[in-house]
Amino acid sequence: MRHLYLVPKHTNIDFVGLRWIGFSITGLTMLVALVALIFMGLNLGIDFTGGVVIKAERTQGEVDFDHLRDQLDTLGFGDVALQEFGTKSQVLIRIQPSEATMGQEQQVVATVTQALGTDYKILGQDVVGPKVSGELFTGGVIACLAAVAMIALYVAFRFEWQFGVAAFIATFHDVFVTVGLYSVTQLTFDLTSVAAVLTLAGYSINDTVVVFDRIRENRRKFKKMPLSDLINLSTNQTLARTVMTSVCTALSVIPMIFFGGETLFGFSVSIMFGIVIGTYSSIYVASALLLYMPAIGTMEKVAPPPAARAARP
Repeated sequence: MRHLYLVPKHTNIDFVGLRWIGFSITGLTMLVALVALIFMGLNLGIDFTGGVVIKAERTQGEVDFDHLRDQLDTLGFGDVALQEFGTKSQVLIRIQPSEATMGQEQQVVATVTQALGTDYKILGQDVVGPKVSGELFTGGVIACLAAVAMIALYVAFRFEWQFGVAAFIATFHDVFVTVGLYSVTQLTFDLTSVAAVLTLAGYSINDTVVVFDRIRENRRKFKKMPLSDLINLSTNQTLARTVMTSVCTALSVIPMIFFGGETLFGFSVSIMFGIVIGTYSSIYVASALLLYMPAIGTMEKVAPPPAARAARP
């Protein structure tokens, strides 16, 4: 019986020797994400900005966006954004909060519905007040930072503090770069996006822990092996498992990108991106960072030989 191997058996890749390529990619992606967040910001969804979002479908024909925009501008609500979704007969109407609409979101919905008349069928509506949206954004940021910190604490407790620091840097990189993806692409960043970021943080540390656990196991077997060789050995031994897990997860996400609709598109794209970036950071970044930290112990206290114990007073 023939077996399919995505990664050849008994690989011997010098990951430590290639670490500067990995570090360069890490630095470049974080720089791009930082610049994008500073100059472009995030395209915050209604969850974080407040306001009104109405999904409507024209009963006959395609949506005439120019005519619809002129029609809604006469209502005096200020910033009104129109976006096609689903089919060409469906439109997403987004009304950002302003002094004219503050605290009157339900009235805005009623006014817009009346203005659309019988030409449009209302498919759904979302209303979020400014206070609630601000609290949701703050909570989302705290949740992401707390997740990364707790992951690092767990790894430090489960292994050694050096591993916790490496896990924190690698996981923070994955989360930060994924948020940067939302800024570069201007995908809507909402509560679903926060869920995606938290999901990929957990996924990323899963691969990292597998490599760390193999390093600890090999450290017990090869106590005199240099750390760089130990990292290469452990990473090569877990490479097939890491790649196979990533490929299988990606196969379940790809259909969501193409057939999940607009609601799940941003979530699916960020998860797919997170799979790639998380796998790369687990292989090239997290383990290599251990080289620049104080020496790692043998992970367990080795009992002295019987002769040494007998010689003790």
